[in-house]
Amino acid sequence: MFNTPLPTVNELPSTRKLVRSTVIALLTAVGLLVTVVMPSEYAVDPTGVGRALGLTQMGELKIILAQEALADAAPPQAVAPAPAPQIVQIQPAALPAIHPAAAPAPAFKTNQMTVTLKPGEGTEIKLEVLKSKTVSYEWTAAGGPVNYDTHGEPYNGGKGYFHSYNKGKQVKSDKGEFTAIFDGTHGWFWRNRSNNDVTISLKTSGDYLSVKQ
Repeated sequence: MFNTPLPTVNELPSTRKLVRSTVIALLTAVGLLVTVVMPSEYAVDPTGVGRALGLTQMGELKIILAQEALADAAPPQAVAPAPAPQIVQIQPAALPAIHPAAAPAPAFKTNQMTVTLKPGEGTEIKLEVLKSKTVSYEWTAAGGPVNYDTHGEPYNGGKGYFHSYNKGKQVKSDKGEFTAIFDGTHGWFWRNRSNNDVTISLKTSGDYLSVKQ
């Protein structure tokens, strides 16, 4: 037996109020999807609000972590033995006259950065580099080895697309250079798989626009 009286017809919300409430709820859900869910989960930010709030960077990091997990799960590939070198005799040729070359313009930038990773933590440092520009780098890991991936992402690339220049597991240092194959962000992702804090020290020099840490 119910003690609460049933509402009368006048107490029930009208159809107009129900439709308005439904429309407001739908618009709110769409707004949260576009400004929060899509940037933070899929790195898709059509409005630019997600990047301003730091959610797009979170989505990009999730994509990289997922790609790293897939790479860790893949079985190692057998390396084919290198072919024996062939000896070719070259006849000496007359050397051309050497003319003094003009010194290149000092248009390069140089940066030094450090970041500390807790056990299981990952992070990345990116440079904005234009196509065909070269960057030299050297980094060391103090406290233990790390997994790393040197890669680049074009400005207008598809979701999840990136180009890997080189990668490694349980490495304490790396040095070299890369030449950007497209306009975009190029840099490094590190993951600390040890049980200790690890400090990454990175030095870069080259023709790049800015640093994103």
